[in-house]
Amino acid sequence: MTARRCLPWPDKRLRTAAEPVEAITDEIRAIWQDMIDTMEAMPGVGLAAPQIGVMLQLAVVDTSRERGRAIRLANPEILHRSVELREHEEASPNLPGVSAKIIRPRAVTVRYMDETGATTERDFVALDATSVQHQIDHLQGRMYFDNLSKVKCDMLLRKARKLG
Repeated sequence: MTARRCLPWPDKRLRTAAEPVEAITDEIRAIWQDMIDTMEAMPGVGLAAPQIGVMLQLAVVDTSRERGRAIRLANPEILHRSVELREHEEASPNLPGVSAKIIRPRAVTVRYMDETGATTERDFVALDATSVQHQIDHLQGRMYFDNLSKVKCDMLLRKARKLG
């Protein structure tokens, strides 16, 4: 498979909600593999299909130290968010060179279709939960910096423009 190019911010597709996946096909599995290859090349701990211009509700997450344990998600939906929060430095290959501390729920329960086409519910905690929430934001046309105040968001985007 292949590492793909990530869309540069402010490509309008990054602000567009992705379409649901009807079924897990060989084409979907190939897209997931390209996404994993792209995530590994960054390197990163997650990637959503819209980041590479594929407007489908597909995401991959791999926070394992040894790598090679990517979780493939289609149509992920958060069913439950923990009250306890966690702060983590987040970034995106779509807006390289900048990052921000984002506060999100420490744990989430997510329903998604897995690589076999089965509907699965899984609890994600700590970095896994942060990454899954970050990817679901991308699938809804949101970027991590949308979670910042307007002032902090404007500062981040100004800094990114200077770097670009």
